[in-house]
Amino acid sequence: MTESRIKEIIKQGEGISVEFKESRTNLNKDIFDTVCAFLNRNGGEILLGVNDKKEITGIDADAIDRIKKDLVNTLNNPQKISPSVYLTIEEVEIENKKILYIYVPASSQVHKCNGKIYDRNEDGDFNITENNSLVTALYMNKQTVYTENKIYQYCKLEDLRSDLISRARKLAVNQRPNHPWKDMNDMELLKSAKLFSKDYQTNQEGFTLVAILLFGKDETILSVIPHHKTDLILRRENLDRYDDRDDVRTNLLDSYDRIIAFMQKHLPDPFYVEGTQRISVRDKIFREVASNILIHREYFNAFPAKIIIEKERVYAENSNRPHGHGIINTANFSPFPKNPVIAGVFKEIGFADELGSGIRNMMKYVEIYSKGRPQLIEEDIFKIIIPLTPQATPQADERTEKIMGFCIEPKTREEIQEYLNLKDRKYFQSEILKPLIENGLLKLTIPDKPKSPNQKYYSEKRWEK
Repeated sequence: MTESRIKEIIKQGEGISVEFKESRTNLNKDIFDTVCAFLNRNGGEILLGVNDKKEITGIDADAIDRIKKDLVNTLNNPQKISPSVYLTIEEVEIENKKILYIYVPASSQVHKCNGKIYDRNEDGDFNITENNSLVTALYMNKQTVYTENKIYQYCKLEDLRSDLISRARKLAVNQRPNHPWKDMNDMELLKSAKLFSKDYQTNQEGFTLVAILLFGKDETILSVIPHHKTDLILRRENLDRYDDRDDVRTNLLDSYDRIIAFMQKHLPDPFYVEGTQRISVRDKIFREVASNILIHREYFNAFPAKIIIEKERVYAENSNRPHGHGIINTANFSPFPKNPVIAGVFKEIGFADELGSGIRNMMKYVEIYSKGRPQLIEEDIFKIIIPLTPQATPQADERTEKIMGFCIEPKTREEIQEYLNLKDRKYFQSEILKPLIENGLLKLTIPDKPKSPNQKYYSEKRWEK
């Protein structure tokens, strides 16, 4: 999270999706009420080390590690927050003071804090536990918005694969030796993962769409979603059809494995050492692509998901319920989980990272892999484009480095163009200035009026290779 983004949040002030807590030496006791309310409503952002007057008070240096630990332990305690959640906590220094930034995504589940259900409005968090109409409306809203929660009343345990459930249990224990799934039977595990639920409109109980997608037999999956598939295509020589193909129509665990195997079969893996250990940069990148295309898909849409390997790029497409439109600025974005239950299971078994961190890792390793920069495009069809050859992206060329250094102090369009000795204004604006702005490398001094004649552009700090 950038310093500028934090300052924007503070300037905006508290509201339905923003909360400040001073927390100089200890966590505020009501922070978990806020987390619960954000999960139940539309998500939100919490800043620890900022007071109600928008003043950065900071957190005492010797208290930061303890506060982080207390927060994580409590969020993972089902006696406190149920279902438990996993949130990213970022440490940011502003004006020589340490603050903690917590992003809370909207959840597809209804959560309780200390056995109470909290909701959020502009005035803060409020307890709705005893208000049956509000509680019912909350449950119904979750089931309407998140199609992963759809219940299939007639799906039985025998329609799922016990070997896949056992595999998930083993993978989770590999991540955490004391994982609670270790000693659970199959049904207990499925309920723990929120794959067995209740429909508050019909009062029906049963396995959800997620349970079937993750652990269903192939015939069970295709009877529920006959269009379900992930198309893996190699298209380098035969551009009209394909050179190789894998038509994947199976559960999400095996789908993930087959995506990774297809990438390993057809893409090189250059030697790279991080610290003292060799890592697979290729696998780091496409692990994120695989988890992304499976986690964030709108499964009721018949658009076929696909990953296509070409000579100079790999691109992935899947149906999407967008929460924005256009190219995602990965330097400054708030991740939004499209299928939080799937994301939660993938994280438990090590197939996905914390929300948001996987994208940042992908950005890092693509620059190593191809000296390029991936594009993520949020529309009704979500797209990821991974360059395979060196690209003259804003992050990769020497000209960008020169511009970033020149614009430490705000400069006009004319000044930057003159500095680069470029005559063509149209070319400069479309091919140089616009990409730098879209990628968050240049900021506008008058962001509300991008075409203002007084507009200037600045970089927060010099870009470093």
